[in-house]
Amino acid sequence: MTEPSATARSLDHPTPAEIRLESVLHALSDPVRLSIVRELAQGSGELACSYFELPVTKSTTTHHFRVLRESGVVRQTYRGTTKLNDLRRGDLDALFPGLLDGILTAASAEAGRAAD
Repeated sequence: MTEPSATARSLDHPTPAEIRLESVLHALSDPVRLSIVRELAQGSGELACSYFELPVTKSTTTHHFRVLRESGVVRQTYRGTTKLNDLRRGDLDALFPGLLDGILTAASAEAGRAAD
């Protein structure tokens, strides 16, 4: 990974060794954050924060993305003025095998029940 230049905007992310199960579970326990993760998990690549249509204010959206980033669930990078989000699936799968897949499967099943 290349080092950002001194003028580039960068955000702090936990290293894989700093990612804790309780933080990940807390981040995924909120329905809005879980919906963000479900969308990112569909393999669409990096998505801008503005891509997501969330039922909350812009400041609350910012809070949700910060919780996901600080817990190690997503990686955020700036490209110009756009903040892009990417699911840290590799790190999460290595640290907690099967956890993310299990949560995503359960969330899909719950969404299916709610639609019935």
